[in-house]
Amino acid sequence: MSFKKDFLWGSASAAYQIEGAYNEAGKGLSIWDLWAHIPGKTYEGTNGDIACNHYYRFKEDVALMKEMGLKTYRFSISWPRILPKGTGMINQEGIDFYSDLIDELIANDIVPMVTLYHWDLPQVLQDKYRGWESREVIEDFVNYSKVCFEHFSDRVKHWIVMNEPNIFTSLAYMLKVHPPGIQDEAIYLNAFHHTVLAHAYTVLAYKEAGYTGMIGSSIAYTPSYAATNQPEDLKAKEMFDATGSLWYLDSYYKGEYPKEAIAYYSKKGVMPEVSKMDLEVMKKAASLCDFIGINYYQTATVAGNPEDGVGFSGMNTTGKKGTQSESGVPGLYKQVRNNDLEYTDWDWAIDPAGLKYGLEILKERYDLPIIISENGLGAYDVVTPEGKIDDDYRIDFLRKHVLACEEAVANGVDLLAYCTWSFTDLLSWLNGFKKRYGFVHIDFESGNLSRTKKKSFQWYQKVIETNGKEV
Repeated sequence: MSFKKDFLWGSASAAYQIEGAYNEAGKGLSIWDLWAHIPGKTYEGTNGDIACNHYYRFKEDVALMKEMGLKTYRFSISWPRILPKGTGMINQEGIDFYSDLIDELIANDIVPMVTLYHWDLPQVLQDKYRGWESREVIEDFVNYSKVCFEHFSDRVKHWIVMNEPNIFTSLAYMLKVHPPGIQDEAIYLNAFHHTVLAHAYTVLAYKEAGYTGMIGSSIAYTPSYAATNQPEDLKAKEMFDATGSLWYLDSYYKGEYPKEAIAYYSKKGVMPEVSKMDLEVMKKAASLCDFIGINYYQTATVAGNPEDGVGFSGMNTTGKKGTQSESGVPGLYKQVRNNDLEYTDWDWAIDPAGLKYGLEILKERYDLPIIISENGLGAYDVVTPEGKIDDDYRIDFLRKHVLACEEAVANGVDLLAYCTWSFTDLLSWLNGFKKRYGFVHIDFESGNLSRTKKKSFQWYQKVIETNGKEV
């Protein structure tokens, strides 16, 4: 087997999805704290007010991580829990909570891996200057990051600046399903560019301060296939990549945007303003990143789409398999079903080979170490009358993806960590509490939030114990 002796077998979470205590202990409100209380904005009206109550039960959760043998735990820090007003006064209770969590992890031989931004922007900054739409957010974000570095970098050596900036900007500013719920391509592209700059200036601040850990960001990565070898499908794949994964990854890890996409967006009149100084900062930060973080769930199969073809048709948020229809950008591409693959109940393609394929593309294009910061299966889990959760389907999914990682490593990919999504069940942004990802079942239905180990818990425990030899 190919995994290094110090390979980080991990699992992950995000603050809003697990912590709860949304208006306690000095925390300010985030954009999600308000959005989730607007009728019709979330699935079945679910919100993160309590979530898994991890804020008060983190020691119980860490004890389960220790029992599993987890090598690393990736979690996010809530910006408004640290800086309730986004800037200025530091909330000591927030500092103490994350400091205690970090200490608890280290005491149990678990490496803390920290995400600085997992979508919970302070609401006060949204009100002040419309959040990610404004360049003002860049300086405020860097100052927040510096606070985290100053308080935690003595113990935290793995930093993920941004989590899926491509997802939160597109869902917020193109698809209207995340706050602030806008549909404007120019605003979306501008907001994404601001995440690039926030990431870049944060990387520079970290390096200039002389910290000794590793820093990068995590992109939601969807490798693609052309539906056929016909020219229109090959061109569709090229533009899907240029305006998708390469737009996101090149800007973060090459310090530039793909030329084909610049031409396309410029012709449409929506290309963001990218100054010479922007490019200099992006290039410098890209040269200093220590790893690429990716969240991998599925691949996309792409076909040509005429000017009068299909547009965005919505996402399957109900969990009714087969209800996702073709969706795309007229004149550019459309995503079609791949008959060679199985799909989840939410119509996500299950493609372990796509992970190997994607990892090898990343090695070839960027030649950086890679952290898989998320990979997992969202599914309906059934509790038996005996209180067991036999999630063999999750074991099968993860096993095949671990084997794909092994093959990629054997082919020269420098893989540092593999973090599943997620350790416990949690609140899904668009699917409430019914779509479960965890090794640990949370009893949301009764409200007591009791923790129960699933069958996959013991499976991953063995994988970690044998460093991937027994999957």
